[in-house]
Order: sequence, then C-alpha cells, then structure tokens
Amino acid sequence: MFIISLTYKSSIENVEQHIPQHNIFLNKYYESGNFIASGRKEPRTGGIIIANAASQNDIEHIISEDPFYVHQIADYEITEFIPSKYNENFKLFIED
Repeated sequence: MFIISLTYKSSIENVEQHIPQHNIFLNKYYESGNFIASGRKEPRTGGIIIANAASQNDIEHIISEDPFYVHQIADYEITEFIPSKYNENFKLFIED
C-alpha cells in the first residue's frame, strides 16, 4: 500500500485549470481498484492519494499519467507501508 503526497509547485489558479483532467485520472484508477481514497490537503498546498499496487514502479507509472505530473504542477512523494493494524472495514484493501 502507498501514500502519495502531492505538493503544488504552481499557483492555485493553474491547479484549478487542470482539476477536470486530474479528476478523470483519479476516476480511472478508482475504477481499476488502485486508488482507495484521495483528497486535498488543508491548507490547500496539495493532496493525498492512498493507493494499492504491486510495486513502487507501478505507482510511478500511474503518477506519470496524472495531468498534475505531466504539466509539472505538483511534486510527488511516495511512501510505501504495510498495514499491520486496521479497522475491519478496511480489510478488503489489505493484501495478505
């Protein structure tokens, strides 16, 4: 499992211009089952995506399709983690 932290390096006005395409990107990976949750940071300096994928290389490939990445709107930090404790409702996202 991965936490993808986006930090904007562009103006909010530029970010907002690309949100419709970014949402299409997000929807694609929600439909594929790779994305579990996402949202913007508060204060509005970027966003967070919780994702499931086989490897960091897979996550990097996914990120390369994000319009925020393509147009150099955000920097990305990827943190891989292995959940050891979780709410039972979250179990379906955990790969044994």
